[in-house]
Amino acid sequence: MSEGPVPGPVDGPRVPLLEAVLSVGTDLELRATLKHLVDAAAELTDAAYGALGVVDPAQGRLTELFTAGMDEATRAAIGRLPCGDAGLLGVLIKDPKPLRLTDLTEDPRSCGMPAGHPPMRSFIGVPVLVRAEVFGNLYLTDKRHGAAFTAEDEQLLRILAAQAGIAIGNARLYEAARQRERWIEGAAAVTTALLSRKSPTDALMVVAEQARKLADAAAGVILQPTVDGGMEIVTASTHGDPGDLVGTTISPGSPVLDQLLGGEAVFVEDSSTDPRMTTPVRARFGPSMLLPLQAEGRLIGTLALPRRIGARTYTATERVLAGHFAQQAALALVLADAQESRERLAVFEDRDRIARDLHDLVVQRLFATGMMLDAAKRRAQLTDVEDTIGKAVDELDSTIQEVRTAIFALQQPPADAPTSFRGKVLREAAGVAAVLGFQPSAQFTGAVDSRIGERTAGHLLTNLRRALETASRRPEVSRIEITVDAAARLPDGRDGVRLTVYDDGARDAAAEGGDSGGEGDGEGVAGTTLTWQSPL
Repeated sequence: MSEGPVPGPVDGPRVPLLEAVLSVGTDLELRATLKHLVDAAAELTDAAYGALGVVDPAQGRLTELFTAGMDEATRAAIGRLPCGDAGLLGVLIKDPKPLRLTDLTEDPRSCGMPAGHPPMRSFIGVPVLVRAEVFGNLYLTDKRHGAAFTAEDEQLLRILAAQAGIAIGNARLYEAARQRERWIEGAAAVTTALLSRKSPTDALMVVAEQARKLADAAAGVILQPTVDGGMEIVTASTHGDPGDLVGTTISPGSPVLDQLLGGEAVFVEDSSTDPRMTTPVRARFGPSMLLPLQAEGRLIGTLALPRRIGARTYTATERVLAGHFAQQAALALVLADAQESRERLAVFEDRDRIARDLHDLVVQRLFATGMMLDAAKRRAQLTDVEDTIGKAVDELDSTIQEVRTAIFALQQPPADAPTSFRGKVLREAAGVAAVLGFQPSAQFTGAVDSRIGERTAGHLLTNLRRALETASRRPEVSRIEITVDAAARLPDGRDGVRLTVYDDGARDAAAEGGDSGGEGDGEGVAGTTLTWQSPL
């Protein structure tokens, strides 16, 4: 009875090889699959150290290095891992064929070890192919007990690498699908947020923060063009405090500026060393993408996504997905701006309707009532009744003036309310320009924003509105001058603020004046000057 064939030398490791192949294919996560592969290769060949270098075919260098046999302290002592542009690692990148050495230190192609790197002797490397393209290389060193790697080890590694190529291909497809899904969901979330009436500043922050999370970046930054031809960081999203990122500028003449202003995408491997990057904050970051936010022929700005120093560079897939996200975000920003403009127009139309109703109905009725009381006053026989009717007429005149002021305010275009007194005065001037057909001039003297208190500012703005509304109704008015003097000296010697409004229109017959705070009015050769003043 025959006992069958005696197992050959390769039959012994069949079970470990099968286990290694199975371990590589147990996870669909790409990074987990790559870690399983390098661990399995080191265990299968009895190597003390193992590494899997992921190759970027466009750059001809390693973009990531997964290791086995090194603890965190050893990796930290080595510092930045090699990129494969020299030495034995680079040999396999340039010529992806199996390479086996008894002592790598004696090979003339070796470029030595960096400080802190453990000493290594025996070496074997094999390429890992995914769909006939080089994905990376497996490197194993220091076979235990001082032995050299054998042809059998090489054969086992080639089989493992071939099977791993299939598992990596499946994991890459899964990873690409998940990445695409995350970026699509992120773009949809940005569109939804922007169309839910976010302010312009909040809208840019939504884009920057969502992009930072999706790209696994250290920061999400929005740059916009400046008046001097440069670009400035206007929004920054980071894991913590953005510090001095916001306000950082790219000065005109920067090598990268022409590309950004031209709407081109720029990809940087290391911001801290790339000569194109000239900002003072570049030393904080490593790989970076700068993507145009452009829609309907309009350049809104640039979305920059820098990673920390030493982080992996962006893959081709990440660059494409981030570019699509930037396009979608730019379109959402344009749509949100258009929606806000439509809503502001609707508000303006509604305010205009209210103003017309007030003028056509309320003011006319009040005026008619005042005329009736004025007629009754002339027929009154008793002095007390006459005085009472006179006061009622004065109150109606004052009410009519207040309503006209409200109508004037409603007719101003809606805008974000300015916070400074200077800005509020300029807004009132801009508002009446739509009625007059010309822009009133405004001149300021002294520290108007810091010296004028809130109560005084409100009082002056009320009088300014009345004066502008009155001036806008004067015949032949072609010039209005507004002067605010926060360094004025009042008649009693106190420091004060003085508001003066001059117009060159024909003066109304009715007396006009300011309030009771030491103010007056006058009529020049042509025009009217109204003055209000108040102590500081």
